[in-house]
Parts: sequence; structure tokens; C-alpha cells
Amino acid sequence: MSEKSFQDKVALVTGAAAGIGRATALGFAKEGAKVVVSDVDDAGGEETLAMIRELGGEGIYAHADVSSLEQVDALFDTLKKTYGRLDFACNNAGIEGAHVPTADCTLENWDRTIGINLNGVFYCMRRELELMAPAKSGVIVNMSSIAGLKGLANMPAYVASKHAVVGLTKTAALEYAGIGVRINAICPGGVATPMVERMTGGDPEIMAQYAAMEPVGRMGRPEEIADAVIWLCSDKASFVTGSAIPVDGGVLAG
Repeated sequence: MSEKSFQDKVALVTGAAAGIGRATALGFAKEGAKVVVSDVDDAGGEETLAMIRELGGEGIYAHADVSSLEQVDALFDTLKKTYGRLDFACNNAGIEGAHVPTADCTLENWDRTIGINLNGVFYCMRRELELMAPAKSGVIVNMSSIAGLKGLANMPAYVASKHAVVGLTKTAALEYAGIGVRINAICPGGVATPMVERMTGGDPEIMAQYAAMEPVGRMGRPEEIADAVIWLCSDKASFVTGSAIPVDGGVLAG
């Protein structure tokens, strides 16, 4: 891509206070986009916005719990009032949920995980498409997981939510392909993010075990996932829609 290929475009990234979301927000800014940074972690979100401005970029921060329809509506009201358009969206906000067998998964854990990982994507997509469809242009990238393409023991709510994100992505892609709106999903493997640190307790031995599970011999970096998002939003990917793309160091290859 040429330098500043997203000049004068507007991008939204949810879950942008750290990890993949932060890296994606910075990636959009480096390409010239104005970035709407959203999260429930206000300190982290404001830090991401400060990093964007250090790059010479422009953006705003808007607090939103994506599991709340009211907060999502407020986020998009702010976006519309500030910029009046939306060219790219990365629906990245998510949680891993409790690590328990299916029979031990509480309704509270189920509802919270589905609420953020699936309902949050749906709530955001509805508002994103309201802006993109009339313009007959736009790209949405939903963050799924390799857990959206295979089973993982002891993570029933997470796996269910990420499979559902893939299904929602494919359905919406079919509906809007004819008017110029592309919708895809990224399915990361093990990536060194704050979420993974929480899952492992930051234990170096466990982190090393995670890395050893990757055929490439290491965990992914948030920037590598962000690069895939930026590519999908670029004209280089103009023929790509309805895809669920693994970015997983080869995990699903064998």
C-alpha cells in the first residue's frame, strides 16, 4: 500500500485500549485514517489515542461497553456527530470467559461472554451498516478466533461466540456484497496480548508452552493481526468478502 492510503477516511476500533485493538487503531492512523478508539478501559483507550496523536494522527476516544445497546448507540451518535461517516470498522472487543467444562459453565458466564463477543459485534454491525450501506462503500472486519473454526475444551461460551461471529460475518457479507460493502473475519491463533497474559497468569513457562503449540515456534504479535485487518480494509483486498481468515502461525494447517 502507498503511504497514507486511508487519508481522510474514518475508522472505528472497539476494544482498542490494548493488544490487537490498540495495534489496529495505530495501524489505521499510520495509513492516515481518523480513528474512533473505543473501550471500557478509559485509561487504556486514552493512552491509545495519545499514541495516535504522537504519530501525527487524528482521533477521538469514546467509552462503550459493546454488550450494552444503549452504550453502542451513544458511541455511534458520537461518531456521526464528530465525523459524519464511517469507512472502516474493526469489531475487536471481546473476553475469554471462564475456563470450565460445558456442564460447569454458569448462565452468568455464558450471558456475559455471548453478550460481549457476539451481541456486541451484532450491535455494532447494525450501526456500521446504517452508515456504510447508503454510501455503498465500507469494510467491516470482525475479530473471531481459531476457536471460531475448531473446538477448544473448557471454553464453551467463548468457542460458541466465536463460531457465531463467523456465521454472522458470512451472512452479512452475502447481504451487502452487491452494494460495495465488504465484511470479513480474522481468526487469530495464540497472540501475546493482555488477554493471554491473564489466561496464563503471566507465567513464563506457560507462555513458553503456548508458543511451542504454534508450528512457527512462537506466539503472534498484535501488530501481525493488525496488519491483516489493514490489508482487508485496503483496495488490495477488494475481491475478498465473506471470508474467515486464520492468522495463526499454522495451527489449523495440521
